[in-house]
Amino acid sequence: MNFKVIEKKWQKLWHENNVFKSSVNEDMKKYYVLEMLPYPSGKLHMGHIRNYTIGDISARYKKSQGFNVLHPMGWDAFGLPAENAAIENKRNPREWTLENISYMRTQLIQMGFSYDWDREIKTCEPDYYGQAQKIFIAFVKHGLAYQKESYVNWDPVDQCVLANEQVIDGKGWRSDAPVEKKKLRQWYLKITAYADALLADLSVLPHWPEKVKVMQKNWIGQSYGATIAFKVTGQDRAIDVYTTRPETLYGASFVAIAPQHPLAEIVAADNAVLRDFLVAENRQSTSEVDRERAEKKGVNTGLTVVHPFMPEKTLPVFVANFVLMDYGTGAIFGCPAHDPRDFAFATKYGLPILPVIAPADPGQVTLLPLPLTQPVTEAYVGDGILVNSDFLDGLSLSDAQQKAHEKIQELGCGTKETQYRLKDWGVSRQRYWGCPIPIVYCPTCGTVPLSEEMLPLELPQDVVFAETGGNPLETHPTWKHTTCPVCDKPAVRETDTLDTFFDSSWYFARYCSPQSDVPIDQEEAKYWLSVDQYVGGIEHAILHLLYSRFFTKALHDVGLITGIDHNEPFKRLLTQGMVCHQTFKDTAGRWVYPDDVVTKNGSSVHRITGDAIQVGRSEKMSKSKKNTVDPHEMIEAYGVDAVRLFMISDSPPEKDLEWSVAGLHGVWRYLKKLDALVTDWEACQLSVLPEETVCLLAVQKTHAQYVQLITQTIATFQLNRYIAYLREFTAFLESRTVAEKRTPAYKEALVDFCVMLEPGAPHIANELISRLCHVKALTHIWPVANMVLLADQKVKYAIQFKGKTRGFIEGEPDISQEALLKLAQMDSDLAKYFTGTIERIIFVKGRLLNVLISA
Repeated sequence: MNFKVIEKKWQKLWHENNVFKSSVNEDMKKYYVLEMLPYPSGKLHMGHIRNYTIGDISARYKKSQGFNVLHPMGWDAFGLPAENAAIENKRNPREWTLENISYMRTQLIQMGFSYDWDREIKTCEPDYYGQAQKIFIAFVKHGLAYQKESYVNWDPVDQCVLANEQVIDGKGWRSDAPVEKKKLRQWYLKITAYADALLADLSVLPHWPEKVKVMQKNWIGQSYGATIAFKVTGQDRAIDVYTTRPETLYGASFVAIAPQHPLAEIVAADNAVLRDFLVAENRQSTSEVDRERAEKKGVNTGLTVVHPFMPEKTLPVFVANFVLMDYGTGAIFGCPAHDPRDFAFATKYGLPILPVIAPADPGQVTLLPLPLTQPVTEAYVGDGILVNSDFLDGLSLSDAQQKAHEKIQELGCGTKETQYRLKDWGVSRQRYWGCPIPIVYCPTCGTVPLSEEMLPLELPQDVVFAETGGNPLETHPTWKHTTCPVCDKPAVRETDTLDTFFDSSWYFARYCSPQSDVPIDQEEAKYWLSVDQYVGGIEHAILHLLYSRFFTKALHDVGLITGIDHNEPFKRLLTQGMVCHQTFKDTAGRWVYPDDVVTKNGSSVHRITGDAIQVGRSEKMSKSKKNTVDPHEMIEAYGVDAVRLFMISDSPPEKDLEWSVAGLHGVWRYLKKLDALVTDWEACQLSVLPEETVCLLAVQKTHAQYVQLITQTIATFQLNRYIAYLREFTAFLESRTVAEKRTPAYKEALVDFCVMLEPGAPHIANELISRLCHVKALTHIWPVANMVLLADQKVKYAIQFKGKTRGFIEGEPDISQEALLKLAQMDSDLAKYFTGTIERIIFVKGRLLNVLISA
């Protein structure tokens, strides 16, 4: 069988017959399956192949079940990599991006993925980002997009804002220049207005991985506490402190404010030490992780504040590097005895450390001696009772917290509050290759959104990228300068572009109506949304998914989308694992490509130089570690279907996949065996044999059994088991007699096998079906198990001891672990293995019982 010929043949037929084209059909139940859209980096990698294969299997399976399937593809085409490539190669980012898209589209078509290419979108095209501009303006008009000043990481060489991840050791990742903290006026989206809904609606997503929901909950970070006013001694001002631990107030020994706190700037005007500290801090990353790891440092402002519970006591005020301006109020009170950061800070600067929580034995209250005489060597963060705390002494933490809240309210020095770690989303980017923000600034009219008639506001193509970075829109001779849409006087455009997450936060809705002259066609969206199955990497579990959820709710509130299920974009979510490969280094510590490593005399050496090679651990495929495999080379050598099947055969979709050429070769051999299986069937039809009486009950029962098993596994994304059952079914079909192979029952089983193979290996499956049925059918009907045949069916369970199969027991398909264990213990051949204590039992329904016994 010539795989390349078959692939081209069926892909041509699918294209010519618009097999995967989708449209609204109210008489059919819809199914919308979607994989996260790729960035057009230049070529597909194995991670892409695995992701899209998983989605394609789901799409093809649902289509054969009679669903009206929407399965689109597009490109997340804006972003910094294209701009960097333009600078390096002196090319326009648009040319570079569109060339990459063209090549990668060809690769996707070669893989046989069932995309409706009529719905393709490119976020860098005006017909897409012009609609995104309409959404932005709608957000502005409804108060969901606004401007404010905030501190950002500023690269003075590249002249742009850097994300925390782009600040390496205090320097810009590309320029290597010391990064500064700079206050800029930027555009924000009011995602915090939806914090409660984003938390609450996680409960209506039962088909999302629990770990993803936990990550989103933690990122939103709902906390209950109080904002307390600490009055500055001798001044008519107070420092507002948000705390979740008001019960520890009697242990407070200082108040600290963030370097960006307005009071820090005021004090620094007359404090040279503080000014130098602020300059140094403005060169550090704003990342919470980096701040947590950094040495805890600060400067005493010379100010003091009055303790809210003890008017006679004052606390010193510091500016501290571990206090973040964008969390709470940008100010904390330090309780060193019960917070590791506060403890480290107090130890460094010789501040008092007073324990106010003492461990208590369960069921009884044991107060420690007062005052405590033992020195404190570390912060105690466990449970206990309050001590050294006046009216709170002897109370549990929860009771003390409630009493402290009541006292704060009584004294009028604060209020109970719920706050969130989640902050409003800054969407301004000082870069060219992004969606232009459709705003002009007029000296007379102020900030003015463009009217819809003026959209799309397109990027100019004649831009010049400076070697030192900077935004070409800012220096363009004409684009920036315009007239006000309101008064027609000279005005200037906003030269920032939108964060690329803006583009990818609503693309799934645009697929419903990609040619519409409005962002989202309501009727199309009402039929297709929400997405029934979303597939993508765990690395997008927080920001992309959170932003998409926010967009769906916000679009509903501004009237751009209506009538979808519970205002959530994705009903089901599968986060596929990574594709991993062994890593290799030479004696100089340089990464080496796997193809350059060979084994000689039991040792790994370089294929060309013969030098010794150090074999490292298996890691995610990446260009930097040179442990990548070119999909094109694998497809040329083994065919598309072999690559597709290998991507799902060796591990569950949500787990990492270990790349193995030997494993891929094994799949290739299996596919050749299927060709032989049908060839053998064809030969049996031509053979002349005497009439025989054939009992087909075994064929029919096994046929029904595998239809049921394969359907269950593919429907629940147990795709490695889907392949395993296909292989088992293959072995059964191979083992039938010539007489059985001549019967209609056998042919029916063989055809159904090929139909069930089709989602995973569509080219060879369709070729085999056409040989079996003598028609070039382009769609197939998924088989349904004959439940009459399964009614009295017994399942053969493998009984294992420490992983070794020692025998088999027949039982009902739904037999319990306990019942099967009893049958095994009563079996005369298996009883001898039950010596010792059963430590653990592994039970796989319908397949095996593995007993782990200690001697």
